[in-house]
Amino acid sequence: MSDAGEAKPGKKPKAAKPADAGKEAKPAKAEAGAGKQAKPAKKKGDDAKAAAPPMEAERDASYVPRFKKHYLDVVRPQLMEKFGYKNRLQVPRIEKIVLNIGAGEGASDQKKIQSAQNDLTAIAGQKAVITRAKKAISAFKITAGRPVGVKVTLRKDRMYEFLDRLITVALPRVRDFRGVSGKSFDGRGNYAMGLKEHIVFVEIDYDKTETVWGMDIIIQTSARNDAEARALLAGFRMPFMN
Repeated sequence: MSDAGEAKPGKKPKAAKPADAGKEAKPAKAEAGAGKQAKPAKKKGDDAKAAAPPMEAERDASYVPRFKKHYLDVVRPQLMEKFGYKNRLQVPRIEKIVLNIGAGEGASDQKKIQSAQNDLTAIAGQKAVITRAKKAISAFKITAGRPVGVKVTLRKDRMYEFLDRLITVALPRVRDFRGVSGKSFDGRGNYAMGLKEHIVFVEIDYDKTETVWGMDIIIQTSARNDAEARALLAGFRMPFMN
């Protein structure tokens, strides 16, 4: 009997342990809950940051150059009606535009070549590459591999953007401008023209330009003959004088 009476008081400390443990567990649960609430906040921020680039990409994808839209909405229907094309794929289109600057005597000066490359890059909106001589020509003191100029090839949107700036901004700034030749076609639908001064483009700061370069512009089209190519360029309001 005495042993049983001594065993009863021993049970009381056991009841106190769960109460203490419960008090300690409540703050732990609160901290755990705080941690769970913090994670969704981070996810929302991450989602917002992740959503920004696709929005910019959508803006870029939706951008259509003015002259490209003009070709699709105006020029192509006019050409289909004029030449009787039955399929849109038959309609002539501009495939690429090549810009070239010949350095001439300045080819021996690396600084002038670099200057021409920088200017053409600014005009085209695309990095120009240096062209080198394939053969040695003693009469012109040119050795094989020597830099002789710079060039750049434009396609797609940049091609239309350059053509827009050429026709609407650069050509009207040419001194005593009376139009471009309408006979500079090669018989296969390609057109070539030249500018005596590259400073007619607004991208070039005349005060900072050391050398004024001449520029060759070749417009390659999918036209089958000169008549189709001329009608195509005339649709973009190319100012032919004859």
